[in-house]
Amino acid sequence: MGTSDLNTKIINGYLGLLKNLSPSSKLDLISKLTQSVKSDIRTQKKNLVKAFGAWDQEESADELVNTVRDSRLFSRQIEEL
Repeated sequence: MGTSDLNTKIINGYLGLLKNLSPSSKLDLISKLTQSVKSDIRTQKKNLVKAFGAWDQEESADELVNTVRDSRLFSRQIEEL
């Protein structure tokens, strides 16, 4: 069973539960679902923008490179033959 089939079954199950609601309740539900989707889209856009923000440090590129190099630990031991 694929994801699409599972989603279809879930949606059909919800529709079975909702078919007895009044038209005004259905419209209210549609409105709330629409707001929820719009909120999710805004959150995703904000997270995308945050992921590609500028580097926020006072350290120059050369200082950063030196910091990374100095923090490296080498534990390689050369064995005698």
